[in-house]
Amino acid sequence: MGVNFKGIITSSEIELADLTGKKVAIDAYNTLYQFLSIIRDRVTGEPLKDHNGNVTSHLSGILYRTSSMVEVGIKPIYVFDGEPPQFKKGVVEARKEMRKEAKKKWEEALAKGEEAMKYAQAATALTGEMIEDTKKLLDAMGIPWVHAPSEGEAQCAFMCRKNVVDYCGSQDYDSLLFSSPKLVRNLSITGKRKVPNKEMYVEIKPEVIELEKVLKENGINQKQLIIIGMLIGTDYASGVKGVGPKTALKLVKKYKTLDKILENVKWEGDVDAKEVYEFFLNPPAEEKYNIEWKQPDANRLIEVMVEEHDFAKERVEKVIEKLQTAFSSGRQFSLKGFLGK
Repeated sequence: MGVNFKGIITSSEIELADLTGKKVAIDAYNTLYQFLSIIRDRVTGEPLKDHNGNVTSHLSGILYRTSSMVEVGIKPIYVFDGEPPQFKKGVVEARKEMRKEAKKKWEEALAKGEEAMKYAQAATALTGEMIEDTKKLLDAMGIPWVHAPSEGEAQCAFMCRKNVVDYCGSQDYDSLLFSSPKLVRNLSITGKRKVPNKEMYVEIKPEVIELEKVLKENGINQKQLIIIGMLIGTDYASGVKGVGPKTALKLVKKYKTLDKILENVKWEGDVDAKEVYEFFLNPPAEEKYNIEWKQPDANRLIEVMVEEHDFAKERVEKVIEKLQTAFSSGRQFSLKGFLGK
């Protein structure tokens, strides 16, 4: 879900080709949820499935969107979540209940013959099997991935700060709270997209947000940006009732520090504000990892996508050709044995 910074953050729209040669650490869970949410029947909300009834929407998104990135010379690295912080457990359980309720409403809408898409999207769940299938697909494509010790976006931000990658890739703004110097949004939804509940389409392009610029334009420092995010509401706590981005900015400029803020607002929920604050300042991150872009394994890709999950062989072969061409032309390269420090 992420923090909502709209109204106080500006971005620069770019073309996908502007990222040629750039390495991007992509928040895998965030991206997979997007694919699971978007790649569905627009009326019934049913996701793509194979002959065994396994959901494949996420695999479709990873296969085609990632190959499009690679084709223009982007070097993606997918970063998977590890163990969430202890104080997030309540949020995780609450989301499970929300998804159960949404699934019930989805089934009721289908039974009534009503449009069910919004309920289907709200019921979206990412399973362990989906995650493992995604890793198998990435391995076959020759795309590296990293397993974070905790939050994926924190790991992405760490890699960006250390200049291992040029950008964090996510729809959420949370990587800014983890001090990522640069964030690129819309990587997984670039192109024409239908406006919800309207018969019209818009062109969506990637957009870049620079942390230094955000802090300078708002006259704040990194710690104050974290406080603003906490006041608005993050994945860990709902924030302060009635406080949006602009009000949070005013509060931070007036009171400056978290201690002063907590003296003057009503912090709600069971999560300790200072614990969340410290987590954003010093999140767990893996410092050593191998990153290697490899030649795609054509046979393995056919096995995983065509034989196991019923994708059209001709389309998968076109993806293989894209990946092979990008690799052989030098748009992708090997960093075998590279250790992020």
